[in-house]
Amino acid sequence: MAKVQIKVMDNGSFRVTGDVELVDMEGNKFETKETFSLCRCGLSQNMPFCDAAHKGKFESVVRAPKNE
Repeated sequence: MAKVQIKVMDNGSFRVTGDVELVDMEGNKFETKETFSLCRCGLSQNMPFCDAAHKGKFESVVRAPKNE
């Protein structure tokens, strides 16, 4: 089974790639494609998905610790 990748985008969304099931707290499934973006700024009108409402209004750059 291939790993699902979730990429933290600079100043933007969580980019999800792979075969993943997205459900709400009641277990209802959201329709997704193999690649989609989840909102992390809270401004999207299409929650939980990103609609690019963050542009110019949200700043967050996150980096994982480098393995040495």
